Order: sequence, then C-alpha cells, then structure tokens
Amino acid sequence: MPEMKKPRQAAAVQDLSGFGRCSITVALPILSAMGVQLSCLPTAVLSTHTGGFTGYTFRDLTCDMEPFFRHWQKEGFQFDALYTGYLGSLEQLDIVQRFFDAFQTKDNITLVDPVMGDHGVLYSRFDDRMVKGIRALCARADVMVPNLTEAAFLTDTPYRPDIQKESDILEVCEKLMALGAKSVVLTGVRPQKDHLGAACFDGKRLHIYAQPHVPKQYDGTGDVFASVLLGGMLQGKTLEKSMEAAADFTRICVQQSMENGTDMHHGVDFEACLPLLIGMQPQK
Repeated sequence: MPEMKKPRQAAAVQDLSGFGRCSITVALPILSAMGVQLSCLPTAVLSTHTGGFTGYTFRDLTCDMEPFFRHWQKEGFQFDALYTGYLGSLEQLDIVQRFFDAFQTKDNITLVDPVMGDHGVLYSRFDDRMVKGIRALCARADVMVPNLTEAAFLTDTPYRPDIQKESDILEVCEKLMALGAKSVVLTGVRPQKDHLGAACFDGKRLHIYAQPHVPKQYDGTGDVFASVLLGGMLQGKTLEKSMEAAADFTRICVQQSMENGTDMHHGVDFEACLPLLIGMQPQK
C-alpha cells in the first residue's frame, strides 16, 4: 500500500442545509477529496437552503458557535486554513472575529468568501451594517473571494455586470485589496463577451482566467469554486493555479448538471466529478 500523507487541517464556518448542494455540504466532500480534513463550525441548520424553496425549517446556532470553537481551542486544535462563507447576522460576524483571534497564525490561510448577494442585489437580511462587518472580516483575510455584486458593495462603487477591460478588472481588485486582504480572487469577470471566469491579484500581478461561458446558473457554484480554490492552496499550488483549477472544476460540474437536466436550485452534480479532484497531486 502506498505511503499516505497526513491530511491538511481546515475549519469552515458555514451553515448546513439538509438538502441542496451549498455551504458545508459542498465544502466537506470537496476538501476531503483534495486531502483536507475539514472541521465544521455550523452557523445554522436548515431543511433546505433558502434559494428557490419555501417552508424550510431553520435552526439558528449563533449561541452555540463560540462554545463550539472554544472547546476546539481548549483541546489545542490547530488549523492550516480558516474558511468562512455565508454569515447571517452582526452577532455571527463578531463571533467570527473572535474565532480568527483564537486560530489565526502567521502560517495558516484565512479565506473569506463574503457571501452577500448576486446580480447587483444584496440578499435579504443584509444591510449597510452587515456590509461594514464583512469588510472588517475581509481585512483579516489572506484571500477574499467576492463576486462582482459583493465587490461593488464592499468598495461602495456602482455594480458593473459586464466588466471586461483588464484595466477595469485591475481597478476593482485594487479597491478590494485596499480593504486589507493580502490577495483577491474576483469571480464573474468577462474578459470577452462569450467568456466567463475569474481574476486574482496579490498587489503586484493580475491574472485573469476565463473559458467559454456555459449558459446556465446553479445555486452553490460559488461554494464549489471557493472550496476547490482553498483545497488547491492547501496542496501547495499557487493562487493562480488554484483559481484555474477551481474555475475548471466548477465549469465541468455545471456542464454535467446541464446534461443531467438537474434543477438549478438543487446545486451542481459535483459528486461524479470528485475523482478529478482526487487525481490532483499536491505540489512537492
């Protein structure tokens, strides 16, 4: 039997939906396939995610979050990465700040996915105070991963859905970097009209990666992208290569879901694609 490497350790602060591929139900299998042991700090438990469903059950776990991670702290757990996604209240944002205080080190990676909105509109329950709180989290990130809507609200600039010029993409990334993050991965850029992709910027170099656009949208694709991005970085890949892998995998999953006729609200059929991630070898 070949020698097995010890898995990297990551902790994700996200909600758990009983049905629907998003948040923890996406992050856990994807990062596991990439050789990462994921510890989950759940913010809420829902019967389904909130996109396209009504009558779902919702159990708020805000009161449990800090005792949860304080137990980890008492046990001496350490993590190679901290990963945050959707956070639903100012109180949860404050708790995550203390979570960062407890577990951030100079050697681990903090990835903040500032899940706030899409198509130029904030999600329900989000207001200016929430945007301000998420800005403060982004300031502590090694990598922040906003879409164009989130970038607009975070930088207090007009939403531009058709951003194409490299100079315009760079301008947005520079404004995001000014919030304090060490690097930015901006999703949803269109360097060509029929192409869709992402751009990463570390304060020195802008790298844009796009492919022919697959004309179908699915809930949870942002979680798929961010999870593969983090997994790639934990495997030792550069930010640029990790972003490319995340974009490629997300596109393949969308294409697979289109061929299967999957309901957009069910999320993408990533399960059959996981062997592609298992085959990604860590950098030596």
